[in-house]
Amino acid sequence: MSAQDAPAPASELAPKLRATGISKRFGEVIALEGVNLEVGVNEFVSIVGASGCGKSTLLSLIAGLDEPTVGSLEVDGAPITGPGRDRGVVFQQATLMPWLTVQQNVEFALRGEAGLSRAARAARASEFLGLVGLEGFERARPAQLSGGMQQRVALARSLSYGPDILLMDEPFGALDALTRRTMQELLLEIWERHRLTALLVTHDIGEAVVTSDRVVVMSPRPGRVQQIVDVPIPRPRTLASERTVEFQDLQDEILGLIHGAE
Repeated sequence: MSAQDAPAPASELAPKLRATGISKRFGEVIALEGVNLEVGVNEFVSIVGASGCGKSTLLSLIAGLDEPTVGSLEVDGAPITGPGRDRGVVFQQATLMPWLTVQQNVEFALRGEAGLSRAARAARASEFLGLVGLEGFERARPAQLSGGMQQRVALARSLSYGPDILLMDEPFGALDALTRRTMQELLLEIWERHRLTALLVTHDIGEAVVTSDRVVVMSPRPGRVQQIVDVPIPRPRTLASERTVEFQDLQDEILGLIHGAE
């Protein structure tokens, strides 16, 4: 994708996702407080911060898996009231059903699609398994796959029903460095092809910089948006991009913000 084709900055588009004054309490613990965030159409945003700063909690609220104590969350101007097929979610663990095959795991996510025949479900599952490079593994069980391959299945499953927003909570955190790099490249290829709005929670600052248009740095608990750092490095980003002074400076800036807030 050329620089001309890159997604426009969030400020130039009506926000796809908006969080306004979000706070979340768990008993006496304040996980999030006063979080305001807008994510533009087709924008890729990462959320980073120290452990316990509420990154995963915020993602769970956006996914509709929990409700904020205070504040509002909207997609395309409509309030989030629960999980929806407009939002695909990928967790750190693939959460596949071990008794189903790879093909059946993806097809299961399509059972709620009205008017989609059994044959059409199978065809779409095969299409997205092909997209993530798993042709030939349709009949395998999750236990027969490596961790990286299991995450590919989880990604195919989340994309198969055509969400506008892809939410990812440390999806590559348990993978080795080489597999993690391969999955990052696959994720960016899919994002560029399907032009999704993407929100990634990660502890890996390099991963945040290489994937994102902007990086949201959270403060320690209670989690607040401490600063949002733009990533102006042209796409596509390569290993050569990561060796540049600009890339290293961005990593150092973000690390400094995290450590300085602890």
